[in-house]
Amino acid sequence: MRTHAQAVVIGGGVIGCSILYHLTKLGWTDVVLLERDELTSGSTWHAAANIHGLHDSTNISRIQHYTMGLYKELEQETGQGCGVFQPGSLYLAQTQAREHQLRLQASKAKLYGMNFHEVSRDEAERLHPLVNYDGVRCIMWEPDGGNVDPSGVTNAYATGARQNGAEIIRFCPVTGTEQQADGSWIVRTEKGDIATPWVVNAAGLWGREVAAMAGIELPLQPTEHQYFVTETISEIAAMDRRLPSVADRDGEYYLRQEGQGLLVGAYEKDVRFWAEEGTPQGFGHELFADDLERIEDNMMRAIDRVPVVGSAGIKRVINGPMIWSPDSNVLFGPVPELTGYFCCNGIIPGFSQSGGMGLLAAQWIVEGETKYDMFAWDMARFGAWAGKAFTKARVGDQYAHRFKIHFPGEERDAGRPVCTRPVYEVQKQLGAKFGLNYGWEHPLYFGDVEDTAGFSRQAWFDVVGKECRMLRDRAGIIDISNFAKYVCKGPGAEDWLNAVFANRMPREVGRSCLTPLIGKRGGIAGDFTVTRLEENVFWIIGSGMAERYHQRFFKEVPLPHGTTFESRTEAMCGFNVAGPDSRALLQRLTNTSLATDAFPFMRSKWMELAGVNVLALRVSFTGDLGWELHCRTEDQVRLYSSLIEAGADMDVGPVGSRALMSLRIEKGYGSWSREYSPEYWPQEVGLDRLVKLDKEFLNKDAVEKVLSNPPRESLVLLQLDESDVRTSGADATGGEPIFRDGVGVGRVTSGAYGFGVGMSLALGFVRGVEPGHVVDVMVLGRRHKAKILEKPPFDPDGMRLRS
Repeated sequence: MRTHAQAVVIGGGVIGCSILYHLTKLGWTDVVLLERDELTSGSTWHAAANIHGLHDSTNISRIQHYTMGLYKELEQETGQGCGVFQPGSLYLAQTQAREHQLRLQASKAKLYGMNFHEVSRDEAERLHPLVNYDGVRCIMWEPDGGNVDPSGVTNAYATGARQNGAEIIRFCPVTGTEQQADGSWIVRTEKGDIATPWVVNAAGLWGREVAAMAGIELPLQPTEHQYFVTETISEIAAMDRRLPSVADRDGEYYLRQEGQGLLVGAYEKDVRFWAEEGTPQGFGHELFADDLERIEDNMMRAIDRVPVVGSAGIKRVINGPMIWSPDSNVLFGPVPELTGYFCCNGIIPGFSQSGGMGLLAAQWIVEGETKYDMFAWDMARFGAWAGKAFTKARVGDQYAHRFKIHFPGEERDAGRPVCTRPVYEVQKQLGAKFGLNYGWEHPLYFGDVEDTAGFSRQAWFDVVGKECRMLRDRAGIIDISNFAKYVCKGPGAEDWLNAVFANRMPREVGRSCLTPLIGKRGGIAGDFTVTRLEENVFWIIGSGMAERYHQRFFKEVPLPHGTTFESRTEAMCGFNVAGPDSRALLQRLTNTSLATDAFPFMRSKWMELAGVNVLALRVSFTGDLGWELHCRTEDQVRLYSSLIEAGADMDVGPVGSRALMSLRIEKGYGSWSREYSPEYWPQEVGLDRLVKLDKEFLNKDAVEKVLSNPPRESLVLLQLDESDVRTSGADATGGEPIFRDGVGVGRVTSGAYGFGVGMSLALGFVRGVEPGHVVDVMVLGRRHKAKILEKPPFDPDGMRLRS
């Protein structure tokens, strides 16, 4: 057994073996995998192992298609069979919402060259004659869908890794992981210790226990999950081909051929949690007792759709454990607080994602960053706030609604509230409906209308419109406490910030600047506002949901002696007061002059407002005249109540985050994780002017290379045709493909109705088209004409912002 390795992978399931294999494909051959038992022990061996390509997330679709194509290549490379069956998959829509989802996915498939398209009922009956298609609104066909053999795939990855020089040690449980002073690790086992710069936790059901050895608490919870396989069905035995699988997600079950029978699985409402206090060390290839009564409702829906299920005997029942994260996506990536510890835990559709997951993990470890923006998977999306109670509640909700559509902007109540600020109860009394942002409750809108979700406009649409018009006509008060807030101070503060960020830090006290943070591949890893408060004190504002994510970048540059960089996100709260009457409202509460000549745009001051000491910044994400006001958390209620009271006779009140989305799109402002991400180059999003190549900063070499290239695509603002929007009752929300003359030219990243300008708007990336061109935006998967705008429709020259 080796005593040193470039990386040690813990866990011999399909994901661990895939990561090992892909590390070797990227040139790391001195790598080791440790498995406590036999390969596939845990969840891998009993998986249904279905494979499919389409996902609501474009990047997840990309890696699932990579995975589906990899299995046959893996067989040829290694000589190990993967048991690949690809008779295709039929996707059925029984509801209008499901039809919208499938049509949107079909339009994405066309844009990205994936094989997924609609078929007629006659064609579907030919493909799968045992299905009753009554009540089905539309049918989509994925020719490459199917299933694989769990053991075969796992062993193919293992064989390929061994052929490339990796070592796999079975029956070798890890007993400890200890970080050394230089950041490297010692992985301890009964067979000996291994020194390595990288530990990869792919321990599946034991992911929590392995993480705990390094002092990490992962938000994971196992559940039981059942599927059954029928006896031989004569109609199937008589066929000379394999039947496609059936994805009837409105029926809340999955179904495919297994042997000469059918395999039927379900995610029932009566969830059974398992191993809440830890997965037993001796567990391996065991199963739980059958309990088919729990999935009886799902079974009956499957029988209605495929009647032969009801007359077939049951050959065997599999009731085994699965381990879930709070949103059913993998916990993926390096632990931000540590060096050299990579997590890949909580995988549900493992055989659809194993190849792409292994590739992206290897890219991150070897190259420092993944090719695609995978924040939806990044473990940094959860913090310490995601404790056991929250995790259990969310896992229960995810399991019971596994096939429920995740609508744009949908909020789920399970496990909430987790974190609230002092003003929470005041906002509730004002009628706030809340959303969740990195654990914090924040107002979405204020009104008596229930918060619902869907692809089309919801009942709260008009309420949000009133908030937007109030702010544009008069003023509005927006809670911006979710922003991440930091203070950097000390004699080396300016030098350190200049070494981290791409723009040059403001040199004059009271001035602010906007600056990108550059990723390993030269893309936009973050966008920040930096203000010089004193000679050696700086105030930094960034994305709240990305605060843990950004820790990875900040720690790459050592702080100079005597200089500190600390989060103030919990200690400080904030409000944005914006709109043409915002100055008049605020002037009621302070003696500090807010006139333009006394308080210009992009300047800051400490001042007293309603008896509260606030840091006021003359900026606004609404694109309107406005100020950000930051105060101590203990002063939040006093400041908020004073602002609400002062605005009452001006017909000014609170505004939620959904209105802010509309307002910032009217101005064409990008947002991190939508328009700004490591995938996009500065010149593609209009931030290249903020990259100062005459100084040294984090990942400068990477951004220099990309800036020497022309943009691959450009961020634009589009106005959708009003008649098309009126007919569909829907605006773009993000992810919709963009076509011109039937050719894919881009995709939407954000969309909303611009109430202040009377337009349905969308931000998106395009190539080969210019302002003034008319394109088709596939809202609900249907063509909506749209014009690319030359300038934002609201205050295109920025006069109100600076007035």
